[in-house]
Amino acid sequence: MTGEPILDVRDLTVSHGGLIAVDDLSFQVGPRQIVGLIGPNGAGKTTCIDTLTGFTALKRGRILFLGQPIDGLPAHARARIGLVRTFQSLELFDDLSVRENLLVSASTPTWRSTLTDMFRAKPAVDRQVDAVLAQLDLTGLADRSPSSLSNGQRHLVALARALVARPKLLLLDEPAAGLDPAETNELKDLLRTLPEAGTSLLLVDHDMSLVLGVCDLIHVIDFGRLIASGPPAEIRTNPAVIAAYLGQEHQP
Repeated sequence: MTGEPILDVRDLTVSHGGLIAVDDLSFQVGPRQIVGLIGPNGAGKTTCIDTLTGFTALKRGRILFLGQPIDGLPAHARARIGLVRTFQSLELFDDLSVRENLLVSASTPTWRSTLTDMFRAKPAVDRQVDAVLAQLDLTGLADRSPSSLSNGQRHLVALARALVARPKLLLLDEPAAGLDPAETNELKDLLRTLPEAGTSLLLVDHDMSLVLGVCDLIHVIDFGRLIASGPPAEIRTNPAVIAAYLGQEHQP
């Protein structure tokens, strides 16, 4: 990693009742990096994302974003400073068009902007939405309802809705879930372009062809604890990772 980390997670611990879901977890995401966070079902990956983005409270630890502590900020405040996420369930608004889904995410209204928007358009927001639609090849679907789209197209809309908020760090929770191999390869190619455009990624996914194919660095957790960190080639052959998660079929 070169430069100061965008995200610096220190000794993060999260509990649900008496159950420790994330246990003393520390890692970083640097500028223009794609970092993977993987592990078995129930390892604490989504809980980690929920906590980083303000949807779940931490028990102890620190979360630094762009060098500043954000532990006490609510989810919407974290999103406004550039820490944005997607959801496993996609969370699309099916009663809105694809374009309208993006417009909702591109807007960060205050009481003052709400009043001014009543009297004048927001061309900068429109341009940003148009640019992201074109970037993800969704322009032709802009007026469609998400409910009329294929699963792969719906995943792209969810990604577009996150990107239109101009995140500095995007946390992707199972973006390849339900995609066929061709769609996963297209997603892989797309994700590789994002760091150069200024968006670092923290990727959670069970599709190892995607994770091993795009990540610069991978952190592996099991029962909420970090068991390994390293580049994909090291993770693929790490005995602890093979035993806990990958299995023998992922060895070279």
